[in-house]
Amino acid sequence: MNKQLEVPQPLLTEEQMEQINFTLIEALHTNKLVYLTYYKNGQRITETGFIQFFDSLRDLFIFIDEVFELKNKMRLNELIDVCFM
Repeated sequence: MNKQLEVPQPLLTEEQMEQINFTLIEALHTNKLVYLTYYKNGQRITETGFIQFFDSLRDLFIFIDEVFELKNKMRLNELIDVCFM
């Protein structure tokens, strides 16, 4: 049944990936709260949190979710969108 609810992972353009990188860098330096939409296990998930670490060379970032204040390590290629609240 869960397989029926899965959606394919969206493919991002170069421009979208560049905008995500800029937003992550700004969020890291300003400590602004962001909406993160990412793809995991066939689902699009949106969370709010703060960017704690960002490394585009290693395709990695760490965010702290606003609700539980847990650290989450994630690959950049899992991100679909990042925007400020």
